[in-house]
Parts: sequence; C-alpha cells; structure tokens
Amino acid sequence: MGGDRGPAAVVAGMAESAEKNPDIRFIVHGPRAELEALISRRSGLAERCDIRDAAGVVTMDDKPSQVLRKGEGTSMWSALESVRSGEAVAAVSCGNTGALMALSMLRLRKLPGVNRPAIACLWPSRNPQGFNVMLDCGADIRADAQDLITYALMGMSYARNGLGLARPRVGLLNVGTEDHKGRPEMKQAHEMLPAIAETANFDYVGFVEGGDLPSSRVDVIVTDGFTGNVALKTGEGTAKLVGEFMREAFANSILSKFAALLAMTSLKRLQKRMDPRRVNGGIFLGLNGTVVKSHGSADATGNAAAIKLAYELGKSGFQDRLAARVAQSIALGAAVNDKKSDSEGAA
Repeated sequence: MGGDRGPAAVVAGMAESAEKNPDIRFIVHGPRAELEALISRRSGLAERCDIRDAAGVVTMDDKPSQVLRKGEGTSMWSALESVRSGEAVAAVSCGNTGALMALSMLRLRKLPGVNRPAIACLWPSRNPQGFNVMLDCGADIRADAQDLITYALMGMSYARNGLGLARPRVGLLNVGTEDHKGRPEMKQAHEMLPAIAETANFDYVGFVEGGDLPSSRVDVIVTDGFTGNVALKTGEGTAKLVGEFMREAFANSILSKFAALLAMTSLKRLQKRMDPRRVNGGIFLGLNGTVVKSHGSADATGNAAAIKLAYELGKSGFQDRLAARVAQSIALGAAVNDKKSDSEGAA
C-alpha cells in the first residue's frame, strides 16, 4: 500500500505475473474493500488471491523508528507476518525501504552471525547471464571486514542459486585495484577472502572498480551500503538520461525519424536491455525469510519483475542455502583469523 503509485500498480504487476506463471498464488495485504475492487477487475486473479485486511499504511515519510513502535496493523507488518508464519514463501513490497528493513529485522530476525543484513540488486552486464549481483545497495552505510566477507558469501549464494552460476567470481569494489588502496576494513577483507574463496568454492578476483560493475570480469560486487546505493542510483539515472538523449536525437528531423523507423526492432531490443524495470527488486539478505524490495515508483512491469524474483528464489529453496552459507562464513572467518594470529605470533 505504501508505494508511490498506490496499490493499483501492485495489482497490475500481480496480474502480469499470474499470466506468465500459473503456479503463483498471492496473499495481498491492505484495506479489504479497496483491494477486492482492484483485484476483481483483473480476469482470473481473484481466484489466486487471499486478502488479509490491514487498515494501516506505512508511508514514504514515516521514520523507521516510528514504524517499529506503531507499525502493527499496517499492510507491511501483515505481509512480513505471513512470511514469519510460513504462510508465504516471500514478501514483496514497494514501500518505505528503511521501514521495511527495520520491520523485517524485528519480525523475521537476522540469521545467526549476521551483523548487518544487505540489499542485493542485479546490475545489467556483459556476462552470459546478463546480470551481475551487487551488495550492499543501501541497507546500512557501514560495513566492517567481517560484514564484507558475509556479504561476499551471501552474494555468491545468490549468484549460484538465482543466476545458476556454479562458481561465481567475487570482487570488492574499491577506489583502485592495487593492494595498498582502500579503507582498512576493505584491505582486511581483501587479505582474508582468498582463503575463504578456496574453501567455499568461488573465485575471488580481488579489487574491482566502478567501471567493472557492468563488465564480464566479475559476477558479484561487494561494497558498503553507502557506496552501493550511490552507484545504483547513478546507474538508474544514467540509463534514463541515455534513453532521453536517444529519443531527442531520433526526433530531431524527418530523416532521423525515418532512420528510427528503420531501426525500430533494434531500438526496442536496446530499450529492453537498458530498462531498469526489468531488474527491479532488491533482495534483503541475512534474514530468516525472503523479502524483496520493489522500487517505490515501480509500475506494473517493475512490480512483476520483483514478484518473479521472489517466486524464483522461493522455488529454488534459496533461503535454506543462504543460511548454510552464512554459518559457513562465520566458521571460515574465525579459522582464517586464528591462522593469521598464529602466523603473527610465530613471527
């Protein structure tokens, strides 16, 4: 209920997803009368929906601290409760990101050993799978060395189960690829990750730079939430700007309009590849349950993409595999630290 476009865009996305995926069912949370009216307009959708009446709405202006105290009875709280009880395999929301993360940690709790959950998003790339995974995209602006290692293992698990990569390549986003560059926590994680990668069956490619985000050099990019969110919003803005420049260029004259008509098929293919709605949906990693954050301004296409992501992760059993990887990260991190301490003591 809390997205910029209201529940109509969410229901439209549900209808689009239902048409493409006959196995999906929905538990829809919000004011019953309003939702029943919207759902009844979509052919065949009502039979696949259970409505949970929730009168309260978390708005984009609500502070997370306020929502934690007064959020019970809202559609966001109700949706997370359905995951907590096992009634739903995943929650999808295009509401207030900070409130959604705060309520998710309150109702679902963090996985044992996770200090800070992360938001992982898909970034269009030149890799065969078409996307790279980047995390954290804004859950927490801070991240120490152990957080970065946990992010690496959670991102690797996401790439393995969500993108089908048997041996993902992981890189740390830094201001340069040289070993001496970066903050102390970045350098510490960089020193520990090669040994962890060998045991956890992924390839650590070292430091990567901003230009590597859409490249084929890496599959998983690890960073703190501040850097990741700035990169994500910059990428979305750049894609939108390039699209506007292209429309202006092809509308400049009669000849350019004719050229656009001749190239229509190729232009539509390019537009589809650049469309940020296709990769809408950031997954909250590190919780006892799957939560997908759809963009606040998402339309039907964007919400359908977020629902598809939640559906595919639920079908793959991703949550159980992720929990196993987090437990492994704790053990591996402790083992590497012990080994490092022994070496320093011997020296």
